[in-house]
Amino acid sequence: MKIYKYPDRKDWPAIVGRQTAGSPDGIRETVSAIMEDVRTGGDSKVLEYVEKLDGYATDAAGLRVSGKEMEDADALVSPELKSAIVTAADNIIKFHAAQLPQDITMETSPGVICTQKNVPLDTVGLYIPGGTAPLFSTVLMLAGPARIAGVSKIVICTPAGKDGKVSPAILFAAKVCGVDEIYKVGGAVAVAAMAYGTETIPKTDKIFGPGNAFVMEAKQQISHVCAIDMPAGPSEVLIMADDSARADFVSADFLSQLEHGKDSQAILLTTSEALAASVAEELPVQEARLSRKSFVDRSISRSVIVVLSSEDEMVEFSNFYAPEHLIIATSDYRKTAGRIRNAGSVFLGNYSTESAGDYASGTNHTLPTGGWAVSYSGVNLSSFMKKITVQEISEDGLRKLGPVIEAMAMAEGLDAHANAVRIRLNENY
Repeated sequence: MKIYKYPDRKDWPAIVGRQTAGSPDGIRETVSAIMEDVRTGGDSKVLEYVEKLDGYATDAAGLRVSGKEMEDADALVSPELKSAIVTAADNIIKFHAAQLPQDITMETSPGVICTQKNVPLDTVGLYIPGGTAPLFSTVLMLAGPARIAGVSKIVICTPAGKDGKVSPAILFAAKVCGVDEIYKVGGAVAVAAMAYGTETIPKTDKIFGPGNAFVMEAKQQISHVCAIDMPAGPSEVLIMADDSARADFVSADFLSQLEHGKDSQAILLTTSEALAASVAEELPVQEARLSRKSFVDRSISRSVIVVLSSEDEMVEFSNFYAPEHLIIATSDYRKTAGRIRNAGSVFLGNYSTESAGDYASGTNHTLPTGGWAVSYSGVNLSSFMKKITVQEISEDGLRKLGPVIEAMAMAEGLDAHANAVRIRLNENY
């Protein structure tokens, strides 16, 4: 891992080294073929891919998790983990319930009443990764807010193991969130099924959830027929630190992000050469104790430590990078945070570990990556809602506003628009 000292501003993009050329070779074509197969073949193609990619055979009825499987899973989750999941769910629900938007009604001019009302989506599809790290926490982050928003139908797709069973923790988390429609389908196949619908898996209005490069490519490809939460890619964290930070804390947060996968990235920005050296020494010590060391070994090659001359420069670099997760471990972190414009989620001070946001503090961990934080927010309650505007105009209101409408319509050469006003006011066309 490289340490850069006082680099020139023009070199920052090269230091970051983000991949911006789209999906790696072959992924786009592979996903495109899956999309078309599922769109045209429905259940039969889903079943073929489940056997081929997930390693077990079933029929269409077996795609859906049964009530018995939900009961069995409940018994397999330890009391300690159940308690942790319930506590995390409570915090997530509290924070997202506080985000419930209010409808707006106002008279913009005499006789003209405009309203904006908030309406929940009808059906959402949630993709929950399985594999080596079943993300039951993502169930809480997505299903909990969807339920609070008032979504009528919540569908979960998650891959099963070769034994045809879904992670018990995922099923228990779904139960806590009141979701029982769960399908044993993973990867791009799941995204296609929820986007187009099959005989068994319903079509959804919007798809949420993280995943590998195939899942991300699939979400991009179906975004013209089904809404998605946001563009996303490999996980990332940027840490801003000065002499007040602790090297062991910084190193732990650095590594916690890197264990997500080989393409994850961690960046430390610091004004302290001493801290940079201490973190570089501490990282291999902590890494040696990790069970997912093989993932970290690959992702740490994409990670860097950058020594900068001032806090101003750290803020500028952070806003340029627009990190998914931003940890600010500086002596006056609240003041620093006030200058941040681009970030998915921010963590303040030495004890606000990024892990808290991933699991249980209450904020959402489904966040924009790859620099998309410059224009996208993380998942929040509004992600599961849409806004509809309504207007009611009285005859007197139209008489007052009509000349404005007519003048603008005629200036644009749209005389039928102008006539729609005139005819109501008993004027000749």
